[in-house]
Order: sequence, then structure tokens, then C-alpha cells
Amino acid sequence: MRRTTYIQAINEALREEMARDENVFLIGEDIGHYGGLFRVTRNLLDEFGEKRVLDTPISEQAFMGMALGAATVGMRPVVELMYMDFTLVAADQIFNQIAKYHYMTGGLLKIPVVIRGQQGGGKHYGSQHSQSVDSLYAHFPGIRVVAPATPYDAKGLLKTAIRDDNPVAFLEHKMLYFTRGEAPPPDEEHLVPIGKADVKRAGSDVTIATFSYCLYQALEAAETLEEQHGISCEVVDLRTVEPLDTETVWESVAKTGRLLAVHESYANCGVGAELVARAYEEAPYLLRAPARRLGMAPVSIPVSRVLEAEVLPWKEEIVATVLEMERR
Repeated sequence: MRRTTYIQAINEALREEMARDENVFLIGEDIGHYGGLFRVTRNLLDEFGEKRVLDTPISEQAFMGMALGAATVGMRPVVELMYMDFTLVAADQIFNQIAKYHYMTGGLLKIPVVIRGQQGGGKHYGSQHSQSVDSLYAHFPGIRVVAPATPYDAKGLLKTAIRDDNPVAFLEHKMLYFTRGEAPPPDEEHLVPIGKADVKRAGSDVTIATFSYCLYQALEAAETLEEQHGISCEVVDLRTVEPLDTETVWESVAKTGRLLAVHESYANCGVGAELVARAYEEAPYLLRAPARRLGMAPVSIPVSRVLEAEVLPWKEEIVATVLEMERR
């Protein structure tokens, strides 16, 4: 193991999979000569050339349709949406075409498309460049949804996603790119399974189930709750939003008796609501107090640094919610 950044882990995963399989190619805006807006694809054009690292016009619907066509003839496109907010520009291609083609062809065609890019707040980019779309993608059958928080998980899950014969939405977070953590050395085979959660912090009083950048907020909240209130939180990193690994979550709740689901997308109709609903359907006997969900406030994300901090469900909100749960 060595320490590296989240952004470098993703870059390595792309390079290694392109070297391993000539059918893997990258497509998106400014990913080639510029190396991507966040420099995720830097140096890959020099190594693999313009036929496998394709700069596109600003037309998400068009290049998403191109990726679909390529997948139907055996290619493995990795599409970068500069901001995952732009999913909505290409929504028909993603949710009506890519998600449904395998089913609509009776299983004849496989659609191994990876749709990757960054989402989330924290950089004051405003309402159209700060949204979290995990719940949106998870709503449509046919697409797997992955949202890793650490360099180790990001590299392993991206390599797994590229090899998967199903469409995969690979959701990064703009606040994660320069975080550091352990990861295997370059070119060492490293895969993390899709659909398997990971306990990142052991605890006995409350289970916090989360993913992506909220994992770090939950870990900080857990430290505060332990030090200042004597509350021990177990933090479960879902890593995958669809399919959800409820088994690992229920194993944790069996110890703690309390469940808080935290994510940055809206609480209304969100991943947290789904997890809480499944808790009551599948394992209500494990709960000693009502399960809770915590998501972003139901407003457009403001540009203002102060106002943005007010609407995001980060450390302070997690601490306050857990304290409310402990009083019941």
C-alpha cells in the first residue's frame, strides 16, 4: 500500500483498464488535450492517442448516444460528464436508452457504458453545478450506481465498473479529488466488488450509513459525538447506491439498535428514504428507536458560502440528528 490522492487513483484505474482492454475508450468534453476540467484524465491522450481519448463538442446528448452505439458493437466507453448535473441534458439517452437496451433486446445486447463525473456541493458553484444525482440514477432499473469515498475504493470500483457488462454510473465528488488515502501500487490487480458496503468505524450506539463525501463528515461527527457526548457511532460506507448492501447495514443495526442514513442528495425520495423503508420492511425488530434519514434541505444550492453550508447535511447536522435520536 502507498498513499495517493483520490484523483490519481481514478486516473490510474482508467489507464490500467485502457492498457488491459483495447475496447475501453474515453469520451467527453475537454478530457483529451486539457486532461479534464479537474485533470482526472491528464496524460492519457499522450499514451493512448486521439482514437481512444475523444474530445467532444458541448453536446451531452450526442456523445452519450455515441457511447451507447459503441457499446452495442462491443466497445466499452467511459463517458465523462463534466458535472453530473448535466445528466439531465442527456436524460433520454441515459434512462430511456442505455438503461433499457439490454432488456428491450431480450438480453441480446450488453451495454457496458460507464458514466463518470463529479457531483455535490462545497465549492460554491451554485444550483446548476452542485447537485447530487445518486437518487436519480438509482430510481431507474438497469443502471448500477457507485459512489466511492476513498482512493482505495475509487480505484477498485472503477476498474470493476469498466469490466461490468451493465451500465454503471460512477459518481465522484468535487470535494474528494485531493483527499489522500491508501491504495495499491500502480498496475497491481485491484478490484472492489459492486454492491458491498464497508464498515469504516466500529461503534455500539448508532449506525450511520452513508457514502461519498458524507462519509468523511460522518466520521468527523462520530469523533465529536464520542468525545463530547459519549455516544459510539458505527459508520458504514455503502460505497454502492444500487444495489444496496442492506445485509451489512442490518448487521450493524443489530448491534446498535439505531439507524441514521445520510447523503448529500435531497432527503425527499432519496437513498436514505429507501434505506429506512427497507429497514422497516426487512428488519424492524432490530430497531430500538425510529430510523432517520438526513439529506440536503429542499432548496436549490446557493452560491453563497454561508448559505451553502446551511443547506448541506454535513458534520453539524449529523451530530444534531444523532443527539435527537439518542433522546428517544
